[in-house]
Amino acid sequence: MKLSILDQSPISVGSTSADAINQTITLAKKAEEWGYSRYWIAEHHNTNGLASSSPEILMTRLATETSRIRIGSGGVLLPQYSPLKVAENFKMLEAMFPGRIDLGLGRSPGGSQKTRLALTDGYKKTLSAFPRQVKELRQFLQGTIPKGHDHFGVKATPLTTSNPDVWVLGISERGARHAANNGTGFTFGHFIDPTNGKSAISAYREQFHPVVDNDEPKVNVCIFVICAETKEQAEKLALSQDVWLLQVEKGLETRVFSHEDLFNQKFTPKEIEKMKMNRRRAIIGDPKEVKEQLTRLKDHYGTDEFLIITNIFDFQAKIRSYELLAEALL
Repeated sequence: MKLSILDQSPISVGSTSADAINQTITLAKKAEEWGYSRYWIAEHHNTNGLASSSPEILMTRLATETSRIRIGSGGVLLPQYSPLKVAENFKMLEAMFPGRIDLGLGRSPGGSQKTRLALTDGYKKTLSAFPRQVKELRQFLQGTIPKGHDHFGVKATPLTTSNPDVWVLGISERGARHAANNGTGFTFGHFIDPTNGKSAISAYREQFHPVVDNDEPKVNVCIFVICAETKEQAEKLALSQDVWLLQVEKGLETRVFSHEDLFNQKFTPKEIEKMKMNRRRAIIGDPKEVKEQLTRLKDHYGTDEFLIITNIFDFQAKIRSYELLAEALL
């Protein structure tokens, strides 16, 4: 089984964005040491609790600090941007770190409508353009913009002898089709909503169209995981993530609270039910239990690679969680 990491650079209460970024750098170096395959950076905007607003810049730092692990985005929110500019950013990364760059693409608006309009400089771009944008991005990377196209003759520079691996992130058959039609890898977001995972991955495999630099389907699955020496310790750590998810969904707060801050907090029946539902998006337990559950999911989804996301308050416990996973599965 392959393990990789998706990092949103979460900011804990009492810490700063600089602290979160430094923790991301530390974790990436540890992940390489432990044998993780990829380290992907998310993209989030207009939030006080996630420091990952510019994956390309943070990727550059991480690739400099490491030497073997693949570094990627999970993912660049393409509907807000120009395919040419994204292609050039990632060709630049590929030129500096050949054979180590992944370009994960997301269709998400990236925040509220107001935030999205700020990203697009007030231009109301439609999410329905995403399939066309993915296709053009692939053409810019490969230098295959066809004659008759408005952009024919425009090249994405610097010119490189290799290209980043391209992935499309999704939680439905629609996202799977975008990946399949463009011959990209497909990342299923179990950590967002596991409901349609098996059907989405099956649709991707069935509809996959080979391309020059990717002749077979590639799938990984992203999931929340918290691992500790004992089940009881893992459950205690998980409370900060449980509440963090509640707060994010309410649009109230995106920083991560400590267990101590939450110890005496009273939750409504509706909140308790929501936390239970959110646990479908996560695996929480000791190394043996986590290994068993990931192995079952491996068989369920038909993939041998998981992107692990762990958003808990205690950074040392977070480091230990990833280390225990590596010891159990790598």
